Amino acid sequence: MATFLMIIQLLIVLGALWVGSRYGSLALGAISGIGLAILVFGFGLKPGSPPTDVIYIIIAAVTCAGIMQASGGMDWLIQLAEKLLRKHPERITFLAPLCTFFLTVLVGTGHVVYTLMPIICDISLKKGIRPERPCAVASVASQVGITCSPIAAAVVAFVSISGANGFNITIPQVLMISIPACLCGLMAAATASYKRGLDLDKDPEFQAKLQNPEQKAYIYGSSATTLDKEIPKSAKLAVYIFLAALVVIVIFAAFQTLLPHHETLKAVKDAAPLALSDGVSLTADQLVKAKVELQGMTETIDKPLAMNLVIQIVMITAAALMIIFCKASPKKAVAGPVWQSGMVAVVAIYGIAWLADTYFSNYMDAMQQGLESIVAQYPWSIAIVFFLVSVLINSQGAVVVAMLPLAYKLGIPGPVLLGVLPSVYGYFFIPNYPSDIATVNFDRSGTTVIGKYLLNHSFMMPGLVSVCVSTLVAYVLSMVFY
Repeated sequence: MATFLMIIQLLIVLGALWVGSRYGSLALGAISGIGLAILVFGFGLKPGSPPTDVIYIIIAAVTCAGIMQASGGMDWLIQLAEKLLRKHPERITFLAPLCTFFLTVLVGTGHVVYTLMPIICDISLKKGIRPERPCAVASVASQVGITCSPIAAAVVAFVSISGANGFNITIPQVLMISIPACLCGLMAAATASYKRGLDLDKDPEFQAKLQNPEQKAYIYGSSATTLDKEIPKSAKLAVYIFLAALVVIVIFAAFQTLLPHHETLKAVKDAAPLALSDGVSLTADQLVKAKVELQGMTETIDKPLAMNLVIQIVMITAAALMIIFCKASPKKAVAGPVWQSGMVAVVAIYGIAWLADTYFSNYMDAMQQGLESIVAQYPWSIAIVFFLVSVLINSQGAVVVAMLPLAYKLGIPGPVLLGVLPSVYGYFFIPNYPSDIATVNFDRSGTTVIGKYLLNHSFMMPGLVSVCVSTLVAYVLSMVFY
C-alpha cells in the first residue's frame, strides 16, 4: 500500500511539473503549488522546506544585473560582442556560442541572448552561412553558462548544499571544473554544427523562398545591429561596478579568511539528547539545569560569514552604486527583461523545489533502500536523473536545489556530483524554453526549426553533444583534482 501511494504521489509531482512546463513562465512555480497542496492536504505529507537562501541570492543577483541593464551597460556588452562577431564572420559558428556563454557567465541568466541572437542571424545571412549552425549552438551556450557563473543559483546552491553535507568546496573551485568542461562541450557542439545542413546556396527550400520578392525582402531587407548606438560613460561605469562585484565575490569565496568571523554553536556528536515528555512544565531551577546540560552538548566555533550572505550584500551594494553614480533608473530595471526573467525564476524555483523537497523528504528512507545499490556501483548514473528532471522543470537552479540533497543522502560522493554538474541542463530536449523559441523566430531564413515531430529540432544535436562532452570532461577533472 505504501509503495502504491508513493507511486501515485510521484505521478502527481511529475504531472504538476509537466503541466507547469506547458504553460511556462510563472506557471512552473504556481502549478507546482497545486501539487504541493495535494500532497500536504490530500495525503497528509509533512511539508518540506522552501529554498529561501537560493531565492534571496537570485533576487540580489538579478536586481544588480537589472540595474546594470537599465543603465545601458548591457547594451555595451552586446555591442562589444557584435564587434567581435562582425570582425570574424567566417568563424561565427564558434564565436557566437562563446559570446552568449560568457554573457551568461557574467550576468547569471541566459536571457541576455535575446539581444544578440538577431545579430548572429544577420551576420550569418550576410556571410552566406546557414543560420541554424551558429544560432542553435549559441542558444544552447546561453544556458550552459549558468553552471559557470559565480552568481547563478545553480552554482551557489551547489556550494551551500555541498557544504551542509560535508563536501566543503568554494565557488572558484566549482568554476575551475565547470568552465573548462563546458567550453570543451560547446566547442565540440560547434564543431559538430560547422557543416550542419545544406549551405544556403544549395538548400532548395531556402532558394525557393528567395524566388518570392516579399520573402527575399523579409530575409535580407533588415539589418540588426547595436553598433550605431551611442554608449554613455555611465553605462560603462555600471559594467565596471558589476565586474568589480563579481571579482569581490570570487576573492571572498577563495580567501574566506578575509571575511568577518562570528562565533556559533555546534552540536557535539557524542552528546546524549535532552529528552522531555509532552506536557511537562519545568521550574526555574530545572530550566537553569536544562540550560547547563544543553550548553554541555555544544561547542563554540568561529565561522566566516556565509557565502550566500556575502553574495547578497555585494550584489545589492553594487546595484545601489549603479543607481547613485550611473543614472540607472530602478523603474526601468523592473521593466527590463533581465529582472523580469529573474523574478520568474524565483517563483519557479520556489514552487518546484518546495514540491520536490516535500516528496523526497517524506520518502527518503524508501528511496535510499531502492537506489543505494545502483548508485553505489554506478555513482555517475545520478547524471541521468539530473538530466531527466531538468527536461521536466526547465531550471538548472531548481534541479540542484531539489535533487542534490537526495543525491548526498544516497551516499554519492561530492566530487562525483561536481563532475556531473553540467548534466543539470536538459531542457533543450523538448524545445519549449523561451530562448529556443525566440531563436527560431529570430532566424528569418527558416533554417532553425522546431521540427515536425517535436524532438527533431535544431537544438537537439548541439544540446546533446555539449552536455555529454561537458559532463564527461567535468567528471574526469573532478576525479583528478578532488
